[in-house]
Order: sequence, then C-alpha cells, then structure tokens
Amino acid sequence: MRQRRKVGDVYQINLGDRTHCYAMALGEATFAFFDLRTTRKVDVSDICQRQILFKVAVMRYAVTRGRWKRVGHKPISDAEARSPAKFIRDLLCPGRYQIYDNGKIREATRKECEGLEAAAVWDPEHVEDRLRDHYAGRPNKWVESLRLK
Repeated sequence: MRQRRKVGDVYQINLGDRTHCYAMALGEATFAFFDLRTTRKVDVSDICQRQILFKVAVMRYAVTRGRWKRVGHKPISDAEARSPAKFIRDLLCPGRYQIYDNGKIREATRKECEGLEAAAVWDPEHVEDRLRDHYAGRPNKWVESLRLK
C-alpha cells in the first residue's frame, strides 16, 4: 500500500511482538516517537498527549512502502513541526563539531552538541530496534554508534 507522508500524520509502528508504537511526521524527514507501546488501537488525540521519546529523521520508504501505517492526522503548528537541532561530528577532523538547525549549519563546540541527536537519517528497522530496546531497558547499538564521543 503506497502512502504519502504529510506533516501531522500519525503512524502505527509494529514491533513484531504483537505490540506497536506511534509516531508523528514532522518537518523535513523527522518523526516524533511517542512513549506508548500497546496491543490495542489508540485514538490519535490520546496518542498525541503522550510524552515524546525522541525525534529523528527516517528514510522515506517507512511510509511510502507502507511499513508504517497511517492511522490519523493532527494539524500542528510550524513550530511543532520544526525538526530539532542535530550535531555533526567531522570524522576527518577530530574535535571539530557543527550543529545543523533549521536548514543551516554552524560551527559548534563539543559542549554545545551534548544532548543532541546525531545528524542522521535512520532506517525504519533501526528505529524499531531502538523502540524495542527502550522498552526492554537496554542500550541500543544504533544510538551507541552515533553517540557523541
């Protein structure tokens, strides 16, 4: 089933153990992942009241190929749709960091990058691993590989 991604769309993410989570499409390729793992269908208004676990960019095929199923829509403001700032670590020049924010890249210190996600576009399978690991209380290998070092 082909789908188009729209800001404010809410998607169900199956975790392979008869449970699922939910995410909302934000600006650019970013999704907000809600702190909700369940076996039942939940109303979009209830989903959107949940705390957000994390926000990351995800490959388009998660939606366009129907891996994540659209279950509803909630209109959101431009401010809510904005992707969070992310850090970039220069692998060729250790100690050099940048921050990507709202389409702009600027030089940054390591300290400024602390607490930010790495600038990366995740495969949906890796996001699903991250969600399963979160609920199992274990570290996620993908998060660790991108962690600020």
